[in-house]
Amino acid sequence: MTAELVRGQNHPLSQVRLEIRVSAGTPIVAAAALSDENGRIHGAEWVAHPGAPTQPGLEVSRQAAADHRLAVDLDAVPEAVHRVGVLLALPAAGAGPSRFGAVAAPFVAVTGLDGAEIATYTITGLEAESAVVALELYRRQGAWKVRAVGQGYAGGLAELLTDQGLPEARRLAGSIDDAVAQGVARSVQAPLPRTADADRSRQTAAPALGPDQSGTAPQPDQAPPTSPYGGQPPGGPGQPAPQTPSYPGTAPDPNAVTQPSAPTTGGSIDYSHPRRQNTTPPPPPPTAPPAAPGQPARPVAGDATGWSMDERLYNQVWGMFEDLARSTAAYRSAVDFAESRMDKELEQVLSDPRSRIGGQGDAAREAARARHDQLVAQAGEALDRDLTQLIAEAEVVEPALPPAYARWDSPVWHAYRVPMEIPMALRLGDLHLPEADRIRIPMLVRLPLERGLWIDSGRTGSSGGSFEDSHALGRLALETAVAHAARLLAVYPAGEFTVHVIDPAGSGAQPLAPLVQAGVLAAPPALGAAGVADALGRLTQRVDLVQMAVRGGAADSLPPGFDTSQQLLIVNDFPHGFDDRAVNQLRYLADEGPAFGVHLMMVADREESSGYGPLLDPLWRSLLRLTPVPDDHLADPWVGHAWTYEPSLVPPGSKVLQQVLAQVAAARTKYV
Repeated sequence: MTAELVRGQNHPLSQVRLEIRVSAGTPIVAAAALSDENGRIHGAEWVAHPGAPTQPGLEVSRQAAADHRLAVDLDAVPEAVHRVGVLLALPAAGAGPSRFGAVAAPFVAVTGLDGAEIATYTITGLEAESAVVALELYRRQGAWKVRAVGQGYAGGLAELLTDQGLPEARRLAGSIDDAVAQGVARSVQAPLPRTADADRSRQTAAPALGPDQSGTAPQPDQAPPTSPYGGQPPGGPGQPAPQTPSYPGTAPDPNAVTQPSAPTTGGSIDYSHPRRQNTTPPPPPPTAPPAAPGQPARPVAGDATGWSMDERLYNQVWGMFEDLARSTAAYRSAVDFAESRMDKELEQVLSDPRSRIGGQGDAAREAARARHDQLVAQAGEALDRDLTQLIAEAEVVEPALPPAYARWDSPVWHAYRVPMEIPMALRLGDLHLPEADRIRIPMLVRLPLERGLWIDSGRTGSSGGSFEDSHALGRLALETAVAHAARLLAVYPAGEFTVHVIDPAGSGAQPLAPLVQAGVLAAPPALGAAGVADALGRLTQRVDLVQMAVRGGAADSLPPGFDTSQQLLIVNDFPHGFDDRAVNQLRYLADEGPAFGVHLMMVADREESSGYGPLLDPLWRSLLRLTPVPDDHLADPWVGHAWTYEPSLVPPGSKVLQQVLAQVAAARTKYV
């Protein structure tokens, strides 16, 4: 029976190999600390945290997440350890909440490897605290117990670790914040929030259940209270979205808090169109012939809720992402359960001297492996079933996507016309997971861009030997940036988007040729140190001017002829041609520019800028890193997957880019 603890209450532990599951409803940092009988942490090596996720007997998550699963093996901790503390903290960086009093009370559960709960604790009563000791596992007379602590610290992790006697507490807290910030920089931008009654209401596939698991599913990473990419404002559940100042040329932002798609166990994905409850329903989407009895509903493009087809397709794409994330999480959880169960059974066999050798031991080992294979096979069947339906939906949705969401090889570009309205989002590539390599989910980011883009021209972990020549990889990175810039120009109305280029050494002349020859740039690419200083100075002045006008409530008093369009600055070959003043201006544009209509796209190799030291670390963390080749660097802060990103490139030999840019240039001429 599960013990529901209150603050200060303890409960005996009958197992030494445990999982500690944390659910907070908003991304938080989870760590675990080893301490002696006096509760003192002897050194940084006694703390498992995102920067050092494994320590003797401990393993924690590598990033901030709404749900965590911490592994604890009490037999593996050093003999000098008498306490194991579970530490939770709100990320120091980002736009999220800064105190636990502003979020839902965190819930912590101690479970066995079979998923059965031993003790739970809801941490209530927190207000200004930003870090808390949630639980404590401690030795008492040769046995282990768990105690609900709930001790909070308004000074964050630094104060918490100092209170527990760690000498280098502030240094370690800083390294944890840096590790978490790097994880945030790798994460994908959240989808555009939807209204509460516009949820897609999908069902997810159940984890595979074995015949001897008493009907209890192995618990996957629990579904967050929004989509796995956090389809909710950065302030967290229940918090208002941060307001972006409006200024001339900015489309209204239909922000609203998203309600969750409640996951259910059993059954496959339901493609039926949900109904709005509180408003007049929009026109129904296209219908498909009814499915045969006993067969899953046939997918329809635009079957999600929304007032326009653009909105319905956007919601449907991110619903597909949610389904794939959860189905894969369920599969991984089932496989983990099967492996841990087999390990436990084999350990029991080896612990009995009578069964170590001979036919009895061999039979027990074979039976354990057979049960493992059976559970894995059942999990694979459930995943295959869901993938089959998702693939069928993708085959219907992909051809129906508008240019802003479509691949460059889509026929929709052949009928392209310059739009009259700004779309909800933009496609920057595709995402997939190793267990589901057959399906690609479009990676959509909301417009206007909330973060700058960094096209990494350095060698990635997935590029291998494909690009031995660093110049070839750098050129491909710039071609990728040009494709993204062309797509941005194509999806904005005429005159609503302006592109500037900084190419100090002129090394990008050939990849930049489509933009230059089409005449869609605001000015020729800036060359040399003087060109860099001039371009950065003009854009910095623009941000200052708009910022003062908006904050002073005088957005309508901008100078006559002021260009109110969104501005994009492409920087190639950084840091060549940049002095300290230019670097500071670049950081300023990255931090302040997006809120006032100036966006940054860097094409750079981070290692080449290492000479500036840690000065540029905040710059890289503020940008969304994309790669010119497939790479599994994009982190999912809600479910914990590492998604492989594939860039959206123009097919070799295709003239679609030139044709689209020619139409953009012609429309701009008419607009002017």
